Amino acid sequence: MSRIGLKVINVPAGVTLTQENGVMTVKGPKGELKVNIPEVITVTVDGATVSCARANDEKHTKQLHGTTRANLHNAIVGVSEGFKKELVMVGIGFRAQMRGNNVVVKAGYSHEVTIVPDAGAKISCTSDTEMVVEGIDKQAVGQTAARIRAIREPEPYNGKGIMYKGEHIIRKEGKRAGAK
Repeated sequence: MSRIGLKVINVPAGVTLTQENGVMTVKGPKGELKVNIPEVITVTVDGATVSCARANDEKHTKQLHGTTRANLHNAIVGVSEGFKKELVMVGIGFRAQMRGNNVVVKAGYSHEVTIVPDAGAKISCTSDTEMVVEGIDKQAVGQTAARIRAIREPEPYNGKGIMYKGEHIIRKEGKRAGAK
């Protein structure tokens, strides 16, 4: 049984939902998103609530049930509140700069790395070592932030790298420190 798929979604004020040809359009104060609805899933909009129901109990249908509900919920939250990921760079000479809509990262390589944000995400640099990725599409925001973090993932010995703000890196003891 899909526990996620059975949850009812509360729709905040200012968000409208329209369904047409298997596509749910979610409009809100921050923008508009489209969510594909599979044929085996029925979405019912009842005033300020949305619920999803499935046609049968096959494994694939159950999987689509939870996924469709989660995608709808993410779209509703995105157009009403938006999503945000903050990244911090730790290391000597590590810095980021904006060039138009793109961000140019210097992270200890012999070259600069340019990251172009996905459609639905926007990057901004609050300082030389801090970046914020925000937008209405949760998948685009998360993917863009993950691509920035993948430039130089945090390492456990010195703690250098690009990490999410508030992320805890498990530190390791080096060979010399443990040799006493």
